[in-house]
Amino acid sequence: MTPVIHVQDAAQALRNLDVLDGAGCPGAFLINHDFPVAEFLPVLREIRAARPDLWLGVNFLAQPGDIAFPILGALARDGYPFQAYWADDARIDERKATQTEAENIARIRAESGWSGMYLGGVAFKKQRPVAEEMYAAAARTALPYMDVVCTSGVATGHEPDIAKIKTFREAIGDTPLAIASGITPRNVHSYAPLVDMILVATGINFEGDFYNIDPARLDALLRVIESQGETA
Repeated sequence: MTPVIHVQDAAQALRNLDVLDGAGCPGAFLINHDFPVAEFLPVLREIRAARPDLWLGVNFLAQPGDIAFPILGALARDGYPFQAYWADDARIDERKATQTEAENIARIRAESGWSGMYLGGVAFKKQRPVAEEMYAAAARTALPYMDVVCTSGVATGHEPDIAKIKTFREAIGDTPLAIASGITPRNVHSYAPLVDMILVATGINFEGDFYNIDPARLDALLRVIESQGETA
């Protein structure tokens, strides 16, 4: 399970990272939900300088890999490496034989020099809708373009239809699969056996608080995952 922090500033992010560290979580994703990428970059540098050895992934809200990878490459060259990038939209189009946008993202990723793990959103919340009967095609189409296929429910805090996750799992075989919405201690047992990564924010935050992790809710989710014998 990989927690997600909606970043307000470096101090708030570091407080939440301390909560995660106390619970034994090896790292987290950081998202700029409330401000543009340009304002996020100095915050990321401050966080990385304060936690140089921590596994940290990034989501630049609504920015695909062709925007993100050159930025991440430059950060790494300046001494601020991040281990993963999660894009809400990997620009996969299951309706087309040629994936022009995804191919361009792959080219820019290679040219950027950034060597981290890429989680690409496929049939993801708040993006172009994908028909249910095309889920398998979308998942299979994504395989050459990312390290981890990432999908979600219909909105933040909404769990995915379990049939959707089963379809993705069957379509991509052993390729890593991630979920990024709606997972809580009450439902994680249904999803953990099907996926390799679970990205969680609202399910571990204080009730009604978009920004701060509740240690009790975090511990409850971790206990359920551990009881299932899963490490997602």
